[in-house]
Amino acid sequence: MDGRTREYLEGRFGDYYRSAAVPLPPAPGEREWGVIPWSAGGTRMHRHQSLLDLGDLDDYLTRSAPRHVYFSSARFSDPGASSMDEKGWRGADLVFDIDADHLPGVDPDETNYADMLEFGKEALLDLVDLLERDFDFDEMQVVFSGGRGYHVHVRDDSVRQLDSDARREIVDYIRAIDLDVEGLIETRQYGTTTRRVLRTEGGWGRRTHQRLLDFADGLMEMEEDAALERLMELDGIGEGRAETILGTFRNNPEAIRDGNVEAGGPGVRTLVEALANETVEDETSPIDEPVTTDTKRLIRLPKSLHGGSGLVVQPLDRDEIDDFDPLADAVPDRFRDEETTVKVTDAGPVTFDGDTFTLQSGVQSVRESLGIFLMTRGRAEKVQQ
Repeated sequence: MDGRTREYLEGRFGDYYRSAAVPLPPAPGEREWGVIPWSAGGTRMHRHQSLLDLGDLDDYLTRSAPRHVYFSSARFSDPGASSMDEKGWRGADLVFDIDADHLPGVDPDETNYADMLEFGKEALLDLVDLLERDFDFDEMQVVFSGGRGYHVHVRDDSVRQLDSDARREIVDYIRAIDLDVEGLIETRQYGTTTRRVLRTEGGWGRRTHQRLLDFADGLMEMEEDAALERLMELDGIGEGRAETILGTFRNNPEAIRDGNVEAGGPGVRTLVEALANETVEDETSPIDEPVTTDTKRLIRLPKSLHGGSGLVVQPLDRDEIDDFDPLADAVPDRFRDEETTVKVTDAGPVTFDGDTFTLQSGVQSVRESLGIFLMTRGRAEKVQQ
């Protein structure tokens, strides 16, 4: 990035912070703060700062207009100390990061930015569902990172003292790492007999059981030939087992509702195993493990600007996630009203602020929000008006 572009962006980021209300996280004075300025020659972070070092946050952001702003997931006795040992760790939020260019099926060289962000939102919805239903966390903040994905901050008292190993166990559960499918089934005593049933009370057993119920309901709506064909698509289920399973679904639905995997013979157990594998594949969330296991992580400050996109690090209410479009809803209003002149150095398709178009090379006047987006992403340079 050349000097003129860098100076322009620093000035416009300062203008944003002059009018933006950037909220502080809980216990801001106990957290370490870090910034990356608009320096030539790299993106070196200035860290080991406390809020006392920075002063009033709004004033600091307006004066310094940093490229990126971070605060620590951890709380410390002395957050401004120059070494981690001297800071005095007192606990940490549980933080999750979904990085769209690391998602399964996403090739950063082939998948465009808008599609990457959409894949990231799908992974976020799976993550939030797991955190709400399987962990019952109450105090969560969902944030669009401003770049390639999403963050979730969990601040329940119950997680604050977890060490890295305990946080890794949570990661393993969410990603279903080394999940024992057989372990989703338990043996229960019913009078003088025993029965093998799915663990339907919670966790991956409950999720598999719900998929089994949905699968059974779907089969009941089909013609018999279509239902048998659907069953035989699954590994290990031939025509005979398919007929037995279908008969069980029709004649003994109570057993399926109870999670009884012995009803219908070995065919139902085979079906349950196949559905468990489908459940894991569809409902796990590919979170970035090192972020969650790190008890001292620096994470982007909500409502700050991302220096690699010019977009807002946007906090989201739970009911806003489905309809959220980061390339429109995270565009700063401050940059929407004016135009700026840029030299486009990387032409091609662009999706931005509700529109998709092909960008031409060379000097041109564009809406300022688009110009800032292109400059921060290395696709354009600032030229004199």
